[in-house]
Amino acid sequence: MTRILNLQPSVVLVLVTVLGAIIYRSLKSFFIRRQFARAHGCEPVAKAMNKDPFFGLDTIPRTLRLIKENRIIASTPDFFRRFGNTHTFQGVSSFQILTIEPENIKTVLSLNFKDYGLNFRLPSFKPLLGEGIFDTDGEQWASSRALIRPSFTRDQVADLTMLENLIQDFFALLPSDDETVDLQDLFFRYTIDSATEFLFGQSVGTLKKTESEPVFAEAFYKAQQSILTRGIPFPLKLLFSHDEAQEHNDFCRTFVRQFVDEAFEAVELKKTETETPESETQRTRFIFSHELAARTTDRTRVLDELMNVLLAGRDTTASLLSNLFFKLAKNPAMWDKLRREVAFLEGRPPTYSELNNLKYVQCCMNESLRLHPVVPRNQRKALRNTVLPVGGGKDGLSPVFVPEGAFVSYNVYAMHRRTDIYGPDAEEFRPERWEDGKLQPRWGYLPFNGGPRICIGQRYALTEAGYVLVRMVQRFRAMESRDSGEWEESRGITVTSKNGTKVALTAE
Repeated sequence: MTRILNLQPSVVLVLVTVLGAIIYRSLKSFFIRRQFARAHGCEPVAKAMNKDPFFGLDTIPRTLRLIKENRIIASTPDFFRRFGNTHTFQGVSSFQILTIEPENIKTVLSLNFKDYGLNFRLPSFKPLLGEGIFDTDGEQWASSRALIRPSFTRDQVADLTMLENLIQDFFALLPSDDETVDLQDLFFRYTIDSATEFLFGQSVGTLKKTESEPVFAEAFYKAQQSILTRGIPFPLKLLFSHDEAQEHNDFCRTFVRQFVDEAFEAVELKKTETETPESETQRTRFIFSHELAARTTDRTRVLDELMNVLLAGRDTTASLLSNLFFKLAKNPAMWDKLRREVAFLEGRPPTYSELNNLKYVQCCMNESLRLHPVVPRNQRKALRNTVLPVGGGKDGLSPVFVPEGAFVSYNVYAMHRRTDIYGPDAEEFRPERWEDGKLQPRWGYLPFNGGPRICIGQRYALTEAGYVLVRMVQRFRAMESRDSGEWEESRGITVTSKNGTKVALTAE
């Protein structure tokens, strides 16, 4: 106290001025927000998930228990039943509004798109992915999307030659004599081969077990896991090690950089080569990295976008296939129904048009993405004061004020299990619910996001997954589950089965 009293008058004046400015700004912000909320008819959200109004520390023991039980995602439908379709959560470093209301999600992702951003991901994503389509906002994001989008045209997606070549490598690893095989591991190997072939013009060869496979695939997996741990709030982050993360990130980016350099060399060569039958043949082969290099001179930019697309191209499709086959293996009648649908092909590979016209194949993929969306929850950060249309008041029907800096977290996994949207059997895997076309959940079904940021590779992913499903159904008369338990989640960038997809296959 004596020291405080002995401070120089000028120092005291500065402290008082600073404190006064802080108080003034806080009060000003409070009244601006209150006036904004009143002007839009907003009501407070009725329930909060946690009792600690400052740091949410009371939820940490529960969170740790759910992590240990592998039930972080599976527990969320119950939370929404207990606290309402829209409720709040005060975390250690952020205030969140959690919702499974389709109108709220539509507002965040589409109607009020410019009110929200996601570059808060940058600290977690940048060491591996750089600055690309998944972790930037505004003009930079728009530029990334414009750079990538032309490479996902129908003509590029409709060429199934590469998928057929890879499926033969895939088949070579499958036993057909009642031996148990984990399809999940093979699906991830298939999709990283597919993604690298599409992106770089040459596969890393995981299905053929070439030299580059074990090192890159393992490093890429570990680098992805580090994205998750970097995003965990303090103090939970202390439970995870980050020692090897940078080594894996550097290795992966260095590995992909060689394909970036090759792409720019190929573009330069095309500018100087003369028109010959050979060069014409080379030009007709689509290579994603070459297309990007032809549209920009920034090599780091191309590297970043390739890393972003590689992450999405590998994990989402492999997760869809793993989860889908886990369920199909437990439902022999569905496998038989699929076989009847593809019988007209008489064993030959389907064309792109034929694949899209296989209704039950599409229903099975839709149902897998409903029950186990590969990205089960997501969030956006409010860039300015804004409003959600529903969730406020005791009845949850009034607008909700969203202050600048708050997060709106939308849970696709829980929303896809709403019985008022999908019926009393929403927890069951039943592809037939999609058959008659009457089920139109619109924003209540969101496996590939929505609005301006809707996944530009969704058609590619569904084509690849559908192709694998059809070719498997053609080759194997029966598939039996070798997992006596129910589907259990594995923690990762995307959601997969913790125990893999263990099956036994019976060939024709």
